[in-house]
Amino acid sequence: MSLNLELKKPTRKTLEKEALLRQRLKTMQSVLIAYSGGVDSSYLALVATQELKEKAICVLGVSPSLSKFQYSQAVKIAQQFGFNFRTIETNELENPKYRENSYNRCYFCKQELFEKLNILASELEINFVLDGSNLDDTKDFRPGRIASSEKGVISPLIEVGLSKIEIRQLSRRLNLPTWNLPSSPCLSSRIAYGLPVTIERLDKVEKGEEILRKLGLREFRVRIHGELVRLEISRCEMQKILTLEIFDYLIENFKTLGFKYITLDLKGYESGSMNPNQIIKGEKL
Repeated sequence: MSLNLELKKPTRKTLEKEALLRQRLKTMQSVLIAYSGGVDSSYLALVATQELKEKAICVLGVSPSLSKFQYSQAVKIAQQFGFNFRTIETNELENPKYRENSYNRCYFCKQELFEKLNILASELEINFVLDGSNLDDTKDFRPGRIASSEKGVISPLIEVGLSKIEIRQLSRRLNLPTWNLPSSPCLSSRIAYGLPVTIERLDKVEKGEEILRKLGLREFRVRIHGELVRLEISRCEMQKILTLEIFDYLIENFKTLGFKYITLDLKGYESGSMNPNQIIKGEKL
């Protein structure tokens, strides 16, 4: 979905799903939400806060794989909507299986996060740990979903059958500024599988995406392939950079980051473009 297109209003069926979500949250009585400041977790956090007040705790996992931009965005939204918000540090980079960056890297990240959230929930006497996975995630390559299942994490948006576009519609109805935000997974997702995740590479991704952000772009990825960086930019925004002046700007700035080759992916921005086709349809960890 292009984020420049106006969304339709939620249908009656979509509103019924939200009503089911609210009822489900009420029955839980107290919840701890894996909050990131993205579209799905912000929507879940707001609805849970409206229904459970202080009994809904929103927790952001902080590590080098979380960009400063995403951190500040998550904090701003939490403050604006009065979430019962806190942060915890996660240490997925200490796990060699995470650092080696195989296709199931997200499994080890979520395993670390959910383990710490479970401990925190127990300390605070919170009944359930929730995440913001939506119905579309069940049809895509999401190794982190295995970790959530193992750790007993509940995905209420999936339970009531809410898709991404429905969550955007409902978020706009609730005046959440996240309704038209691009998806933004962790910085490690920009590093090609098999290329180890390091602090240096995460830093390059973050600085590279800030370079694109300063050009006024919204939907993009900086993909690292060793000495080559591949810039994915939404086709609806690509026209903004198609000048020799901008090309020179990109070359100069990305060379400064240490890249030998700076390339523009003509296919444009594509979520999950790093995922190899043979594992998307259910290969086990």
